[in-house]
Amino acid sequence: MRTMPSVTIKNLPADLHRRLKRRAVQRGRSLNKEIIACLRESAGAEAVDVPAALAEARALRRLVKGTVTDAEVDAAKREGRR
Repeated sequence: MRTMPSVTIKNLPADLHRRLKRRAVQRGRSLNKEIIACLRESAGAEAVDVPAALAEARALRRLVKGTVTDAEVDAAKREGRR
């Protein structure tokens, strides 16, 4: 198993710590995972392996039978916002 690098953050303002903890709870993550997610987001998107993403999408599409209507998509979007 490969060890991952670690970082110690010194002098973290208490209010920032509280906000990060609150975000972590809201997203169902540990504080550490929330901080990693924030760092990834602020560092910019990673390069996408387009051929691999297309192959995965095609494999998933083969699992889906039938079609989805616009009304079903809209209903799913509304459901996800609750």
